[in-house]
Amino acid sequence: MKPFRVGIDSYSLKPLELSPFETLDWAQRQGGAGVQFTEVHLRDGQQLDDALLKDVAAYAAERGLYIEWGGGQHIPFDTTTWQTRDIFPINQRAARQAHTLGTSVVRSCSGGLMRWSDEAPPTEALLRAMARTLRPQKPMLTDLGVVLALELHFEFTTFELLRLFDMCDAEPDGCFGICLDPMNLLTMLESPVAATERILPWIVATHAKDGALRLTESGFESFTVEAGCGSVNFPAILRRLATLNRPINLSVEDHGGSFDIPIFDPTFLSRFPDLTAAELSALLKLARAAQGRLAAGEIAPLARAEWPRHCERRVRNGIVNIKRIVAEMVPPTSAE
Repeated sequence: MKPFRVGIDSYSLKPLELSPFETLDWAQRQGGAGVQFTEVHLRDGQQLDDALLKDVAAYAAERGLYIEWGGGQHIPFDTTTWQTRDIFPINQRAARQAHTLGTSVVRSCSGGLMRWSDEAPPTEALLRAMARTLRPQKPMLTDLGVVLALELHFEFTTFELLRLFDMCDAEPDGCFGICLDPMNLLTMLESPVAATERILPWIVATHAKDGALRLTESGFESFTVEAGCGSVNFPAILRRLATLNRPINLSVEDHGGSFDIPIFDPTFLSRFPDLTAAELSALLKLARAAQGRLAAGEIAPLARAEWPRHCERRVRNGIVNIKRIVAEMVPPTSAE
């Protein structure tokens, strides 16, 4: 088994409004090995320029911490109005920042929950528009040595992103990749383990985020759970990630909130044409297994408004839990 470095995603600590340096310090104090920067909170007078980025890179390097970057986009629309927008300068800026930081990963996330809305374009139309937009960005990303890591968010399934990569004439180990988020897979009606297997060659980064499903009158409700305490089978996922020929960091992400998944609505369910009976059955089993834990009060949805009171404890515990799972799978070296 390959060792994994366990760190955090800065979005988890958004309520604390920490500077990049403070975020790295917080992660290290909790035993974390680095930070994937989704949120960057700047102090008065600070600018996210090359000088600051080089200082952050040096600060992390002195402490042996990894850095992964964010700010990428892959949907060429404003997802509130569905007006087109040019995402090339957005991705070029994020890629140049990552290059300055000395990291090769730029996480990309453009919104989410499109198929929950009747106003959004059809998924296949979005995929075609994305392919037209992303293909010309390949030389820029390649020249900067950066991988645009599309997060498995509430946007597209692994089936659909594989079609996107094909439309972009892309191959694994190139300038496009995946940021694996297993809790988001539950919300997108995918089994986390099966989806990991589907998209495995493309994974370059992770959000080690946990969650669970429960049955409701409209179908499912997905919700976040402290990392390592939910329905995500992290040992099975890590065994698959360990087969990759690249190091994969496990960036713990957590937040409040829950998501209604109205699978009893035939129109909604038709928007997931790749969903199989086998995978839906696996999700139903996960929901059934969570019922007893919900009844016992072991897990429960946490309102987003409550997250600021819980964020430090949950993320701290998440680091401990994921490190324990890794330690149980990876034998210690003789030096340890």
